[in-house]
Amino acid sequence: MRTVLIVEDSGFCQDALEVALKDLEGVRVWAVTSAEAALARIKVDDVCAIVTDLHLASRGGLHPDHMDGFELIAAVRSRPNHTTLPILVISGDTDPVTPLRLKQLGADAFFAKPFSPLAVRQKLEQLIHDSHRNP
Repeated sequence: MRTVLIVEDSGFCQDALEVALKDLEGVRVWAVTSAEAALARIKVDDVCAIVTDLHLASRGGLHPDHMDGFELIAAVRSRPNHTTLPILVISGDTDPVTPLRLKQLGADAFFAKPFSPLAVRQKLEQLIHDSHRNP
């Protein structure tokens, strides 16, 4: 079964996304709290889309060696078989340059926190459908 991967370190946001996406047809939802865990999951699962936060905390707090969402997107896009994998970003980042930077990295959509779980679901369904038609 194909997997929608949620990469979110906030339990509240992770729960809201899991509830919004739990009954998507033909996919299961799997959540992780770090970019490193996401990259490991992509190696073993048939991931059909990623929903990620940008600013991901490590277990011990933020530190320089910890990947953020920007680095996750770049790492995913650098893999030949994931150049068109749908990536949605949800973040509280208020930097006006962020949406452009995300587009340049290859993200497909950006939602500012607080976000509408329904809007995220609708965009995700569209992107999965489009990517399935045009692999």
